[in-house]
Amino acid sequence: MTIVSTTEAHISETGSEAPGGPGDAPVALTAREPHVPADQLVAEMVPPPRFDGVRFATYIPDPAQPSQTEAVRVLGAFADRLGGASRSADGGGPRRWFRRVPKQAAPAGPRGVYLDGGYGVGKTHLLASLWHAAPAAPGRKAFGTFVELTNLVGALGFQQTVRTLGDHQLLCIDEFELDDPGDTVLVSSLLARLVENGVALAATSNTLPGKLGEGRFAAADFLREIQGLSAHFRTLRIDGEDYRHRGLPEAPEPYAAEEVTRAAHRIPGASLDDFSALLGHLSSVHPSRYGELVRGVRAVCLTGLTPVPDQSTALRLVVLADRLYDREVPVLASGAPFDRLFSEDMLKGGYRKKYFRAISRLTALARDGGALVGADG
Repeated sequence: MTIVSTTEAHISETGSEAPGGPGDAPVALTAREPHVPADQLVAEMVPPPRFDGVRFATYIPDPAQPSQTEAVRVLGAFADRLGGASRSADGGGPRRWFRRVPKQAAPAGPRGVYLDGGYGVGKTHLLASLWHAAPAAPGRKAFGTFVELTNLVGALGFQQTVRTLGDHQLLCIDEFELDDPGDTVLVSSLLARLVENGVALAATSNTLPGKLGEGRFAAADFLREIQGLSAHFRTLRIDGEDYRHRGLPEAPEPYAAEEVTRAAHRIPGASLDDFSALLGHLSSVHPSRYGELVRGVRAVCLTGLTPVPDQSTALRLVVLADRLYDREVPVLASGAPFDRLFSEDMLKGGYRKKYFRAISRLTALARDGGALVGADG
């Protein structure tokens, strides 16, 4: 990975980092070549913007589900215990990228918590609330999805990732992806090293692909996949309505290519790209940089959507969809609707949960884009 100074521009493109105002030509994501410094990769491991303001106090438990109230209580106590486990006096100081982190004495009791429940019970809300409540400087606690964590290892290397995260107080992992055995082993090995250094862990996970119809909860799968780490985790089961069974929302009708192009020129800060060209560009950008790729973009406009040609391309699109959703960036598109992007075989295969998530998120962003066009026009 190219490491550049934090004072250098993060995006190589014509014009400023953030798109301009009304009347300016839209930027092209395909023209951007983001270079992300190592310290920025880690510094940006924080709850996504849609969870900036969440706290335990803003989580409203369902009175019919006492496990939700209990989860808030247990997580609050977990955060309080972290305050007594501070190990470093220089927590807010500069990152020592290549130092050796000394092993810490194993603390009493579980140093990890796993939030186990169906969709829509607020696991990410609670995980982000724990991050906010942890009594450490932002530089000593990290929050990211499983995919972002594997991308960090890919960008920094395993040993540097251990050194980088090894002096953190807390690592929160959302959507620990049990459907990827190779990456699961990689991350489990990383977590084992971090636990040795006294890092507290918190996680949520998905359900293994073959068990999507067998029930809501994935605790047994999660603990089995992380193998030797299971003793470090306390499982919090969070009951609630599982909206997985509601089905996917119907994708809105695509716009005509001319409408998308006109909108891109009208909407301040919009980008405009041909979909196939963008997919090709994603193959040349490390997924850890996709967030930087869309930095400052206020609407993504795409022409010529077609079904993705292969699984590698589809998985890159999933990561881009996640970064757009995290940043609440509306999407306007022409061509195929978003629920036709992935083939039937993909939607039945081992990564189907990722693809359904991407469809759901892109559909939500497309609805936001439609409202933006309506307000603009």
